[in-house]
Amino acid sequence: MADASAWARQGTAPDGTGFIRAGAGAPVLFIHGVGMNAAIWQPQIERMADSFDVIAIDMLGHGQSPLPPPDPELADYADQAIRLLDHLGLHKVSVVGHSMGALVAQELALRAPERVRRIVSLNAVFRRPPELAEAVRQRASALTGRSDATGTAKTIARWFGDPVPAELEAAARKTASALNRVDPEGYARTYRLFAHADSDHAGRLPGLAMPALFMTGSEDRNSAPAMSAAMARLAPHGRCTVLAGERHMMAVAAPELTTGHIVDFLGEDTRAEQGSATNAGFDSGEFRRALGSFLTGVTIVTTIGPEGEPRGFTANSFTSVSLDPPLVLVCIAHKALGHPVFATAKSFAINVLNEDQKSASGIFASKAADKFAAVAWRPGRTGSPVLDGSVASFDCDMERLVDAGDHSILIGRVRDFEHNSAPPLGYCRGAYIAPGLSQEALAATQPGTDVGAILENAGRILFLETADGFELPRGRGLGSAGDGKSLKGLLAAKAIEAQLGFLYAVWDDAGNQSRTHVYYRGTFDVPASSDRGVRLVDIDDIGGLKIADPAIRSMLSRYVRECTQDAFGVYVGNEVEGEVRPLARADLSAMNTGDQG
Repeated sequence: MADASAWARQGTAPDGTGFIRAGAGAPVLFIHGVGMNAAIWQPQIERMADSFDVIAIDMLGHGQSPLPPPDPELADYADQAIRLLDHLGLHKVSVVGHSMGALVAQELALRAPERVRRIVSLNAVFRRPPELAEAVRQRASALTGRSDATGTAKTIARWFGDPVPAELEAAARKTASALNRVDPEGYARTYRLFAHADSDHAGRLPGLAMPALFMTGSEDRNSAPAMSAAMARLAPHGRCTVLAGERHMMAVAAPELTTGHIVDFLGEDTRAEQGSATNAGFDSGEFRRALGSFLTGVTIVTTIGPEGEPRGFTANSFTSVSLDPPLVLVCIAHKALGHPVFATAKSFAINVLNEDQKSASGIFASKAADKFAAVAWRPGRTGSPVLDGSVASFDCDMERLVDAGDHSILIGRVRDFEHNSAPPLGYCRGAYIAPGLSQEALAATQPGTDVGAILENAGRILFLETADGFELPRGRGLGSAGDGKSLKGLLAAKAIEAQLGFLYAVWDDAGNQSRTHVYYRGTFDVPASSDRGVRLVDIDDIGGLKIADPAIRSMLSRYVRECTQDAFGVYVGNEVEGEVRPLARADLSAMNTGDQG
């Protein structure tokens, strides 16, 4: 264990089990995965030793520990951990396991629940799909108990990518070093168990008595988010967390992020006793703006089913419930095919649709066999599917299920959310409505109409810098990408991908009634470079820009003010006088509830 922290004590239990111990406080036992050793937890030891008594074990056949039996069971590894706890005089601990170590942690918690306070399963496997199960079992059967440099290289490629991204090279080297040092026979015996143990707890997880966090990376193909979501669904006190962009070795590749989630979970009991806020760092103002994305609209509600399969239905029965804590609700009919799945779900996501997602709404309101084949999606923080392109998404833990007449009300505590300014899809009196005004019809009313846009991305507005100062993108008419004088032609020439949304201002020149100005609100994708005079300016900095046109300055001043208030209107008049007509704001709590499909 030469790479362990110098201040961490290395020891050996009477049965030969190797371990690292450091720090003081509530005890936490870390169990590594196949091919690793206790020292792989060095980032967690360094970050947690100030507040926790951290113990990292060498699993049987790894590090300093003796070999497991020729045909081991999970119980052999769990019993090893219990012997170590007895040796250290620790009656009750929290347990963190990674991959194979997560299966051992679950076995320990199920065999000796009185010894485990909380459990964290990182990148755990569960009910592998047939093709993945076959690949893992083929790798296991090919192991000979001898060193295999080629096999190590293939494992690193699976875990980190091929080629390994530059930012992950150090983590990949550390992982490869551990793989190269593991006892080949210990690795082979353990991996053969790992290849067949992915369903060992399927019928036992409902008996997991303590709080359990199942956490994985969105890009982990072998320990997929659907697996963690399915385990969390079965565990009575289970919760799923998916780290965006992370892969199988996220505890090594993203130690700050991963450890932060572990510490937050382990500290929940203490925070509850101290009465501290559970939503520290939750941006209530941004949450309010995300909720405001919903008009009278259409949502697709999603979750992960008991077999790890994505499930979803269309609903227009969505509303906000509370800002503190952040709660939302949606309704599903008792007769809906998905009702049994959603009524027993631990988490779900609500996706507010945009105007271009009408077909997806119809598919999810139908009895189509594979609804998710028609949409692009990714696992959200809870593992529930988040649909690409949605106006807003709210990823929730199930807070409460309430029966109400012929429907069930799903009340969700929001774990994560996102939103944009794209026009939402509406539904009213049995028909879809598109609240975004027809751009082509309005902007083409007069030849030479000046059409521009206020384009926003993450609190920044897109400007074009000229010799006379800053201008908003604008052109003669809406036009097309091939018309260089039009707005769309200008945007295309500067490689700006923009999405125009709501009308924001319409005015005529006071001295020349033949010129009409039309401006939209919209969003844009950040250009790869700004060498075409494109400048991205924070909303708060707009007031200091040099803008020659007083009408544009006035319009932007209103935009900054309305962004702060999260209440937008449409200006109609001329460049010196007119009125702002506010957009209607529906009282969400007064909406009728229902669902489609």
